[in-house]
This record gives sequence, structure tokens and C-alpha cells, in this order.
Amino acid sequence: MTAPAPAPAAEAPPPQASPPPARVAPATPVRLNPAHPDRYVVQKGDTLWDISAMFLRDPWFWPEIWYVNPQVANPHLIFPGDVLTLVYIDGRPRIIRERGETAGGRERLEPRVRAEPLEDAILTIPYDRIAAFLSRPTVLDRDTAENAPYILSSRRGHLVHGAQSEVYVRGGEFAMEQDFSVIRLGDRLRDPDTGNMLGYQGIYVGQGQIVREGDPATMYLISTEREALNGDRLLPVDMDAPPRFVPRPPEQAVDGSIIHVLDGVSLVGAFQIVTLNRGASHGLAPGHVLSVWQAGQLADDRFGGGRVQLPDEYAGYLMVFKTYENLSFGLIMQAENEIRVLDKVRNP
Repeated sequence: MTAPAPAPAAEAPPPQASPPPARVAPATPVRLNPAHPDRYVVQKGDTLWDISAMFLRDPWFWPEIWYVNPQVANPHLIFPGDVLTLVYIDGRPRIIRERGETAGGRERLEPRVRAEPLEDAILTIPYDRIAAFLSRPTVLDRDTAENAPYILSSRRGHLVHGAQSEVYVRGGEFAMEQDFSVIRLGDRLRDPDTGNMLGYQGIYVGQGQIVREGDPATMYLISTEREALNGDRLLPVDMDAPPRFVPRPPEQAVDGSIIHVLDGVSLVGAFQIVTLNRGASHGLAPGHVLSVWQAGQLADDRFGGGRVQLPDEYAGYLMVFKTYENLSFGLIMQAENEIRVLDKVRNP
């Protein structure tokens, strides 16, 4: 008798190794905003978040409906004057875009150079909300704090220094006319889950400019909000272009906490900056959106006895705009309830 043929390889049991993390599927289908337009002309001052919210109930699902035309230069960028149209392709909603000069079929056919300055493209979130924070950081991750250049002393050996004075600085590569923010290390920030030290609160001192290279180099203190001290850290003034990322859910599960709030306020509202105890090593990247949950409190049960852990309650959502290895900064985009330090952040 002929032995039966072996089973096809495709029917073999799957390997036991864990597969690579996949993108988290939306918990609910992509939902359109009931008041969405069918056609919208992008205006100067718009943000990608505003446009997403105009078409969607959950703006972070924008990548699910954005239809990229590979024939258009910079297909992911949107410029004032572009026309966005809601259509359905294979039964699914899609946003397609026509460049401003071609919308409506009125393009003039004549030889010319087409230039699209990147600075003219709309931003993802209001840049003015985070620009001051980027140049005046209030939280420093551990590596940055421990390896940043520092003020050594002054010509007369003073311990404190004011505006319009010169100080000697060390610990980095300095270039003429390079600008630095002067930051004093404050309290340590610890991960509430592990107790590990993640970084330091940063106290903004002032701004200086390198006027002589060398080791030590000489820096002129242009302005100060408090006296500068020997040992204060120097961070290059962040002159990066405004962030241009796409709002989207994280590709893997994230479960963290808010550990710091800009300006030390106790209650957080929309467009305030918060620090998270999760970063790039946890899968976070600029553009990721997280929901915020009020941490449930312990309540006394006067009827059944004992103490009961109350459930977490939904409070709003934020968008991550800058990440480090184990820290991230996020901008609160919506606050439906009070948000506080130690509230939870999770996938939306």
C-alpha cells in the first residue's frame, strides 16, 4: 500500500515564537463626524488635527481615510488652498486632495517652476502651544541631564551670575554665536510603576550665547529670569522645524501615567503640556494619540465594609509630540473631565 502523502507545510502547527507586534486594530469602526463637509478648501491657520476632527469623530483615525495620490509631490503634506473631498472607494470613506492650482480643472498650462515651501504646509497641532516649551524645557530625561554642558565659573570666580555677564562653560562642542537655554536641575522624576528615576524637573534660568570657543568656552548671558549658578545645565535652543506628523493610534499597546505637568498646575485642561512615563522604548512616537483616564480612588464601603477600588474614568485624550527613550511629552487635545498627575494613559 502506498503511504499517505504528508500534510502540506501550510497546515503545520504555527511556531511558538511570539510574532512581531502588529498595529492595534481600531476598537470601533472609523466614524465620520455627523456634521462633516463633503468638500473643504484648506485655509491658512488650519491644523491637521482640526481638519481631521472636521471629518471624523475620532481624529486619530485620519490615516484610515487619507488617500495618498503618488503622482502629487509631497503627497502627505496639505497646503492652504488645497481642496479636500470626501468620496467612497470600495464602500469605504476616503479623503482625496486636489492641489489648489488644479482644483476645479482650471489649471493654466504653461511652463513654470512649481515650488512648494515646506514651511507653508499646515501643521499637525498649534505650534505656538509647544514652541516656548521646546526652547524652555521643564523636564529633562536622565541621559540629557547627566551629559549636558554646564556653567563652570566666571572670570572673578563668582558662584552666581546675572544677565549681561560672561561665564565659562564646559562639557560640549561649542560654536560661535550658538544659543543655549540655561536650565537648573530640580526634583527627580520617578516612574510610579517601577520606582526608577527617569529624569529631572527643569527650572528655566535664562538664555546665553557663545562668544568665544575653547575649553572652557565663554558664554554671554543675554537674559535671566533668576540668578544662574555654577553647575546649571546648557541645552541648545531647539530650532527644529515645526512638527509635521500624522495623528494615529500607537502600533502597540501602551499603558502609562502622567508624571508631570508644565507649570506645576494641579488640574490640567486642553492645550496644556504633560510628561508621560512611556517613551520610544515603549513604542511611542510623535503623532501617537492616547486616551487619558482618571485614576480610580479607594472608597470606604459603609454598607458592605472594607475599602473598594473605584474604576478609572475617561477624562480626554492627548497627542505625543516629542519622545525620549523612557519619557514623552504630550499636548492635551481634549479634556472632558479633570486631568491630574498620575492619571493613566492608554491606547484610544
